Amino acid sequence: MNEGDPKIKIGVGAVVFRGDDVLIIRRGKPPFMGQWSIPGGSLHYGEKLEDAVRREVREETAIEIRIGGLIGVFEATPDLTGGDLHVVMADYWADWLAGEPVAGDDAAAAEFVSCDEALARVSWDETRRAVASALKLRNRVKEMP
Repeated sequence: MNEGDPKIKIGVGAVVFRGDDVLIIRRGKPPFMGQWSIPGGSLHYGEKLEDAVRREVREETAIEIRIGGLIGVFEATPDLTGGDLHVVMADYWADWLAGEPVAGDDAAAAEFVSCDEALARVSWDETRRAVASALKLRNRVKEMP
């Protein structure tokens, strides 16, 4: 790849539940700087997806999680990221295990809010879809014998 070539990155994210609340962050860096989202970030070479999710949540929020399952794969194409970056993200749902949200790494703020508040604050439709899907998946798992 030449220096001027477009870039494709692989990212991970997590919809983290604590009771009925959802963990959200205000992004401190591009893309989507200043917007509310779910915690997440880049996959490192050789790192397993679920390990990356746990690391990113810990780095951005100081929260420890237990992963429940994959929500889906989402894309942020160059027209959304505002440049030559194309990001493919694997998002998971997870339950809170320990810690209080503290903004760190790429996050400017981190907090647990109600699902309705999370859906109202996040600015990207794909993130809203991930939160809604995570809630359905989590509820389905809770209902299983």
